[in-house]
Amino acid sequence: MITRNQKGFTLIELMIVIAIIGILAAIAIPNFIEYRNKSYCSRAESDANTIAATLADYFAIPSHTTLPTGDPTQAANLNAKITTGNTADVQGNAAAITITVTDGSGRCPQKYRDAMVYNAATFKDGWNNLVYTKYMMGN
Repeated sequence: MITRNQKGFTLIELMIVIAIIGILAAIAIPNFIEYRNKSYCSRAESDANTIAATLADYFAIPSHTTLPTGDPTQAANLNAKITTGNTADVQGNAAAITITVTDGSGRCPQKYRDAMVYNAATFKDGWNNLVYTKYMMGN
């Protein structure tokens, strides 16, 4: 009597595994893209916090009593470092400073920006289109 010891997977088993992998990929890829795009929002928010820290250091020197306005990456005595592609602006005075950072990539998701809308009346940090606004209030 001759016995054949066949080993391997059937075509049905392989098709089921491929279908499962396809379903998982269909779920995972859009989520990955959304998380990656949210990182562009985080970059702009981080840039605003960097500028705020730079301004805090600037005002720690007693002779610095006026706010250097305009581009904080070019302003004398500030030289804040921000993400390549983003642009920033600083306005106001030592008591009330508004920092705006524009997402240069344009890839911050609308859903994320809608969840964090700024409010100038209450000085709430947040987004307006592709511009992140941060408020610094002094005493």
